[in-house]
Amino acid sequence: MLPLLHTITDTVAKNVKLAVATLCILLMPVAFLSAQDAQDKDPVTPSPSDIPTLPETTVQGVIPFPHDPLRIWLDNGLDAQGDPLFSNGQRVNQSILRSPTHRSIIDLRELLERSPVDMYQAIEREAGVLMQRTQRGAASPFIRGLTGQQVVILVDGIRMNNTTFRLGPNQYFNTIDPGMVDHIEVIRGPQTVLYGSDAMGGVINVITRQTGLGSTPNGPIKTWTNRYSSADNAFYTRMNYQYHNGKTGIFLGSGYANLNNLDRGGDLGRQPATSYSQYSGDVRIDRIIADNQTLTFSLQHFVQEDLFRSDRFPSRRTIFDPQQRSMMYLRMQGHDMNNFFDQYSLTFSYHRQREQVKDRLLSQPYFEKSETDNNTFGFSLLMGTDLADQSHLTYGVDMYNDVVDSFKNRFDATTGSFLSARNPTYPDDGWSRQTGAFVQYDKQLNDHLDVTAGTRFTRSHVRATPLLKVDNDGDPLTDPVETPVHISPSFDNWSASGGLAYQLNADLMLVGSISEGFRAPNLDDLASNNDNVQQTAADTPSIDLLPETSLSYEVALRKETDDLRWQATSYWMDIDNMILRTPAGSDGTSILFSRSNRDSKINGFEFYAEKRVDDNWTLYGNFSYILGQDQVLNEPLSRIPPTQGIMGLRWRNSEKYEYLDFYAWLVRRQDRLNFQDISDSRIPNGGTPGYATFNIRYGTMLSDTQRITVELENILDQAYRVHGSGVDGAGFSANIQYSFEF
Repeated sequence: MLPLLHTITDTVAKNVKLAVATLCILLMPVAFLSAQDAQDKDPVTPSPSDIPTLPETTVQGVIPFPHDPLRIWLDNGLDAQGDPLFSNGQRVNQSILRSPTHRSIIDLRELLERSPVDMYQAIEREAGVLMQRTQRGAASPFIRGLTGQQVVILVDGIRMNNTTFRLGPNQYFNTIDPGMVDHIEVIRGPQTVLYGSDAMGGVINVITRQTGLGSTPNGPIKTWTNRYSSADNAFYTRMNYQYHNGKTGIFLGSGYANLNNLDRGGDLGRQPATSYSQYSGDVRIDRIIADNQTLTFSLQHFVQEDLFRSDRFPSRRTIFDPQQRSMMYLRMQGHDMNNFFDQYSLTFSYHRQREQVKDRLLSQPYFEKSETDNNTFGFSLLMGTDLADQSHLTYGVDMYNDVVDSFKNRFDATTGSFLSARNPTYPDDGWSRQTGAFVQYDKQLNDHLDVTAGTRFTRSHVRATPLLKVDNDGDPLTDPVETPVHISPSFDNWSASGGLAYQLNADLMLVGSISEGFRAPNLDDLASNNDNVQQTAADTPSIDLLPETSLSYEVALRKETDDLRWQATSYWMDIDNMILRTPAGSDGTSILFSRSNRDSKINGFEFYAEKRVDDNWTLYGNFSYILGQDQVLNEPLSRIPPTQGIMGLRWRNSEKYEYLDFYAWLVRRQDRLNFQDISDSRIPNGGTPGYATFNIRYGTMLSDTQRITVELENILDQAYRVHGSGVDGAGFSANIQYSFEF
């Protein structure tokens, strides 16, 4: 099975890049001729996909901007609901206003206005979210002070997290092409009951573009988007094709990007080792198999090439080439079933994440090549039953099975000849399985009070044979010998959550929740020999770890009127047996870390507000503060985000789609550091300085089928670095994106 799947994905990898270039060349004259004739065509049907309350599998057009300013205001309100239950893997069917947890939706209109070249830019500056990157091409979202293994990332409801997700920041969120994204749902706080292990800090569900099935057929929609940014002389291009005939729909897309070394703010100049390229291809097919049931097949492929780990350059040259993600799934879903369940979604998935690394420490006469290939087979069955008295039951089971292949070889730096096989990053027989079953009950007790309660059982099992240094003879005068030791731990957990939403008056809602979180140690925790840590550090196996558990409390006030909306959230989380790094000596080349369980706590505050001044002008902003503490070592947790916020003023034309956005990003100095932060060159001595960037964004429709966005980023050319990142922020940059349909 695996060789066949690898053959499929590798064949796609070899042909997608050529296909992208060929399509762009062949369609360029057709596209420009079509653009010249655009005025003679009927206007593009506005897409409801820019509205958070999305009908199932409904997307029409790819330049879907409402022209009514009242719609622009109301569509993004707190009363937005997201997708219908189970559509695209969503497991909750509550409005944001009445949700007991802090949820937000970045819809298609907002994504088009941000015109991101990667997922880092797509979600950057979202309330309560910090985006970190060790190298260009990477993106690691921090939610509630947690990242990496402790934040679940989903693509169409399917887990991207796997057993080799590292402790701390990783790059995998950026292996999604933003050009195929329809909207993004961000859920803050523990979500273990609904999404299983790892959902300690929160969940990000990335929903991809759909086929428009269910809407009126209106011929194929073909879109070409091109983006240029001056700070890195970067070019991004994406082509999408969408068509359906009433029963069957198809969406095709391909993209390519080439980014050069980044020009930083102030007098820093261009940062070396920050260039890379990427390409992608994806297809989705929807088929109506009954009046109330749909079958979906999706295939996604994404590859990045020549990614330098910027913080190690030039003394150590660590290059990821390729960084690859492939996913395919088959999903059948239905509604109004009139059985013991009313809605269901059945999904079978395959997810492959593969990375090859070439690592050369210039002080050594050799270099090493390694590869980790993680294949995840997934299954989920979700069901919902509408009960009497305005109540609903959501329940289901899910399973994800990981098979890991890994190797590392050493070569002579001068001749390139093979020297020896080395201990791989992960044991080559690495395997894990996570299974779970959950149920959640939602009830509207009266016109003012909603209640939510749920529970989940999770079982996680890991098998591997790492090499451990074992004292075989008991002689203190002899060194321990590396010995293969088979481990096969399993972890069981029951988690629960509950929440209340009370409507104080017509415009004001008080909500609160208590949630348990759970994260079982994965292969990276238990058995890794991972030297991708800091600049000259490595993790060693820690086979006796306990699972992380947490208890989180959250209280929020939310208000929405015709011209004002805001929400303020306070939370605090106690984490038992948090898995953290502990110094473990040195092997002569690298600083070694093991892992241990230590109790910790996190608390913080998040705020978001919008005030409509008149039909055209809106003031908006967000603010977040977070504090994290290691209770055992009595020092801050590593990489806790600094206090930060956004302040903006937006103008929208009331006659047509057109907007002008002024915003400032304000970040306070972060000098609460722990022992890891102090030894990490990504964080300046004494802490990361605060900064403020000022930005302007303008967008308009040039015609019914042409859209342009212009952004002046970091106008004052401020030198800055996001806390914990290995890449400095961009200096002044002019970013231009042009899209048209043909």
